Amino acid sequence: GERRAGVLFVCLVLLVTGSVAGAILWISRLGGIWIQTVVEAVMTYYLLAARSLRDESMAVCRKLEAGDTEGARYAVSMIVGRDTKPLSEAGIARAAVETVAENASDGVIAPLFYLAIGGPLLGWLYKAVNTMDSMVGYKNDKYLHFGRAAAKLDDLVNLIPSRLAALLLIVSAYLLRYDGKNAYRIWRRDRRNHKSPNSAQTESACAGALGLRLAGDAWYFGKLVPKPYIGDEIHPIEPQDIRRVNRLMYGAAGIMGLLALAVRGMILFL
Repeated sequence: GERRAGVLFVCLVLLVTGSVAGAILWISRLGGIWIQTVVEAVMTYYLLAARSLRDESMAVCRKLEAGDTEGARYAVSMIVGRDTKPLSEAGIARAAVETVAENASDGVIAPLFYLAIGGPLLGWLYKAVNTMDSMVGYKNDKYLHFGRAAAKLDDLVNLIPSRLAALLLIVSAYLLRYDGKNAYRIWRRDRRNHKSPNSAQTESACAGALGLRLAGDAWYFGKLVPKPYIGDEIHPIEPQDIRRVNRLMYGAAGIMGLLALAVRGMILFL
């Protein structure tokens, strides 16, 4: 029964999201090309989370650099789903790096991918799926069955974007003079070291580029969840790695932005 309710929940959210977004776009076209352009630009702006990722993760970085461990622990609790009380300073920094690495795909690259092929309407439908997964896609007693449909659909819609994001992060590593060769090596080796088919794609690329060992066991809802490691510990993690992973994310976002503009332009031209 909970699984059927979860399927109904997904269908209703997608129906409402698609209807509202479609209606806004249809009405904007009645106002002419300039109104339509402004409306689509605003809708696109709210789909992309690059600045939010940077701001929230850098709040963690600044607290760690100031020696405020409790402040950093609170700041990282705002952007991760794991329990943060057991985390050391290194664990806090690692959690922030992992969050930026993972969300570089579903917060930046994937929305741009769907915007490129389907415009704001498809972008908003993607964002609805991703948000549902963030809200109910947990394997705990409360959401194990109800959130199953949202979690599986999120896995499906991120299959291509997550792998594209990993490749763009590797290119970004080369351009920014991080270890692009190691990024590719670790991605090939560790990209499946996660229960999700997508999460380790970008984490492995970032771990290799920065010479870090990410992931490993973590506490969720009071339970220790065993996880394999991603990457090799070439150097111990430090707060500065949060800055570095943000640079990688922005580099990949810039490349994807150019690709999205080119693809969208060709689609509209044809």
